[in-house]
Amino acid sequence: MKHLFTQALALIFISASAFAGDPEGYNIKITAKGLKPESMCQLARYYGDKQYIMDSARVNEKGEVIFKGTEKWPQGVYLFVPPGKSRYFDFIMDAGQNFSIETDTADFVKSMKVKGSEENKFFYDYQNFMSGKQKLIEPLRASYTRLKDKNKDSAKIIQDKMAGIDKEVKEYKENFVKNNPGTFVAKLFKAMDEPVIPEAPILANGKKDTTFAYHYYKTHYFDNFDLTDDRLLRSPIFHNKIKQYMEKLTPQIPDSISVSADYLVEKARPSQEVFKYLVYWLTYTYESSKIMGMDAVFVHMVDKYYVTKQAFWVDSTQQYKITKRAYELKPLLIGKKAPAINMPDSTGKYISLYDVKSKYTVVVFWDHGCGHCKKEIPKLLEAYNKSLKAKGVQVYAVETEDKPEDWKKFIKDYKLNWINVQELDDYKRAVTKKIYDIYSTPVIYLLDENKIIRAKRIESEQLENLIDILDKEKAKEKK
Repeated sequence: MKHLFTQALALIFISASAFAGDPEGYNIKITAKGLKPESMCQLARYYGDKQYIMDSARVNEKGEVIFKGTEKWPQGVYLFVPPGKSRYFDFIMDAGQNFSIETDTADFVKSMKVKGSEENKFFYDYQNFMSGKQKLIEPLRASYTRLKDKNKDSAKIIQDKMAGIDKEVKEYKENFVKNNPGTFVAKLFKAMDEPVIPEAPILANGKKDTTFAYHYYKTHYFDNFDLTDDRLLRSPIFHNKIKQYMEKLTPQIPDSISVSADYLVEKARPSQEVFKYLVYWLTYTYESSKIMGMDAVFVHMVDKYYVTKQAFWVDSTQQYKITKRAYELKPLLIGKKAPAINMPDSTGKYISLYDVKSKYTVVVFWDHGCGHCKKEIPKLLEAYNKSLKAKGVQVYAVETEDKPEDWKKFIKDYKLNWINVQELDDYKRAVTKKIYDIYSTPVIYLLDENKIIRAKRIESEQLENLIDILDKEKAKEKK
C-alpha cells in the first residue's frame, strides 16, 4: 500500500525515455546461425538495474532478424535476446543505428562480424581479446588456489603471470582510449576504471594514515565515470557503480547517505535523464528500505527535490502522494520526539505517554483479535518479565481496535502487567493510527527517558540488544 506511487513513477521513466525522436529511424539486421525461421527474437536495453524489451521480430527465411523503426533509440548498450532468453549478447546502439551483425549461436562473440558500425567493431574486438585472456587466466587462478598454501614459491610465479595478464588488459584499454577518445567504447572503458591509490602519507606521529586509502578511493571513485552521459545509464555498468558507492563506500547512517545522494545528483544534474533516474532511484530505494531509519533519507530526498519541484517528471497527483507520505513519516524519524498520546486504561483512568517515568518506554500498538499479535504479545511479555523490566523499561501497550470487554479479558488471561490503554472514541483512535503510521499490527517503538524515538518497527527479540547498545552509547557520552 505504501509504495504504489513509486511503481507509477517507474512507468513515467520508461515512457519518458523510450524514444530519442529522430525521424531517420533505426535498421538493425542480425543474422545468427542456429536460429530457427519464424522464431521470435527481442531487442532489449539496459536502464539502471533493469532490462526492458524495446522491440521484437521473427527470424525470416534467410535466417535474418531485422529490427526496424521510424524513430531512433537512445544510445547505450542493448541486448539481442533469441528464443529461450537463456543466452543473449550485448551490442552498442550507436548514433547511426543502421548496421548488421553476423554471428553463430554456438559462440556469439567469437563468430561476430559487424558491418556499418565502428563502435560495435571496437566492442567485439575487446570482447574477443578479453575472451582469450580469460582462457589464459582461469587455469592460473585454479593453480594458484591449489598451491598458495602448499608451495609459496610456485604460487608467487603464478601470481606474477596473472599480474602480467592484468597489465596487458589495462594497457589494451589505455591505448584504446588514447587512440579513440571520442567513442562510446572508450567512455565505457574509462567508466570501468578503478582509482589507483597512492602511498598513504605519514602522520605527525610517524605512522601511516590508515584511513587514507578509503578516503582517497571514495573521493576519486567517479573521476573517470561521466555521470552527465546518459548513454552510461543504459549500460550494465551504471547501476553497480552507483550501488557500490552508496552501500559500500558510504557509512550506512542516514545523514551520510543523504550527503552521498546529493553528491551524485549534483554531479549528474547537467543530464536531465541521469538526474531524473538518480533522484527517482534514491527516493524509491530508501522509501522502500527494510533497514530501520532509512526513511530519513527518503524524507530528505522529498524535501530537497520534490517539494522544491525539481522532480519535473512527476505530475501533480504523484507530487501530492509522495509529499504526503514524506510528511507522514517526518515526525516519526529516529531522533524525533514521539507524538503525545493520552488514553484510558482498563479501569477508565487516563494515562499520558509523556507521564510515564522510565529509562525506556516500549510503545506497542496491537490488536487483541490479530493473529500475529496473539503470537508476538506473549513474546514481548516474556522479554519484559525476564529482563526488560530490570533494565528500566516500561511498556505502554495501545489496543488499536474496539471491543473493550474482549481486550480486558485478554489482559487478564495473559497477565499483561504493564500499562494497557485503549482509545474508545473511533475518530481519536483513527487519528492515533495515522499519527503513528499504524497500518498493520503489532508495531513497536522504543523511546528513551525523554520520549525520543530510538528504534521503531522492531521485533520484541531485538529490544534487549538495542537497549544494551543505547546504554553503552550513553556511558561513552558521559566520559
